[in-house]
Amino acid sequence: MTTSLDLIATTGCKASVETISGKEKPAKVTGGTSILTSTGEYFDYLAPWKYHFTIENIAHALSHACRFAGQCSDFYSVAQHSVLVSRIVPPEHALAGLLHDAAEAFCGDVPKPLKAMLPDYQQIYYRVEVATLHAFGLPPDLPAEVKQADMTLLATERRDLMPPTPDDFDGWLPGIEPLAGRIFPMIPSVAEAWFLMRYREIAKP
Repeated sequence: MTTSLDLIATTGCKASVETISGKEKPAKVTGGTSILTSTGEYFDYLAPWKYHFTIENIAHALSHACRFAGQCSDFYSVAQHSVLVSRIVPPEHALAGLLHDAAEAFCGDVPKPLKAMLPDYQQIYYRVEVATLHAFGLPPDLPAEVKQADMTLLATERRDLMPPTPDDFDGWLPGIEPLAGRIFPMIPSVAEAWFLMRYREIAKP
């Protein structure tokens, strides 16, 4: 059972435990290196491997995380993006495709230009990414096919969900062709259900 002392030791922050009817409630944590997740558990950025990862928790968070810092024409979730990536990679890489952005369930979808300016964030993200992928039996290095599919989706999303710019005519992603079909954004609850359905299709028993 986690105690106040355990939380202080692992997060370096203040914690308290309330007792109601003789039962302990989850400790309240203020500041420090942890966040409270939708499951009622705390996730510690300094020790992500201690977290009990579930596909339901990741699906919920990613379905509420918007791509492009929310600057797209409609809300478009990381969860929907991830399912699409998983569908255009070879079958043996489908799970890696689905979970390639799973760390964003805890770190958010930070735009690439901003991420490049935040070296500390990059280190934290990598730590979370390794722990998340490991929890689902995946290696820390994503296959090249997943990275290629990610770029294909980026080109498609830019075409379908962002306003046109002069860059569109200059080949801003040389050698990357968007998908033929258009993307129609889903609301979070539908994207979450789609993500979970896709996971159950491809996850090993």
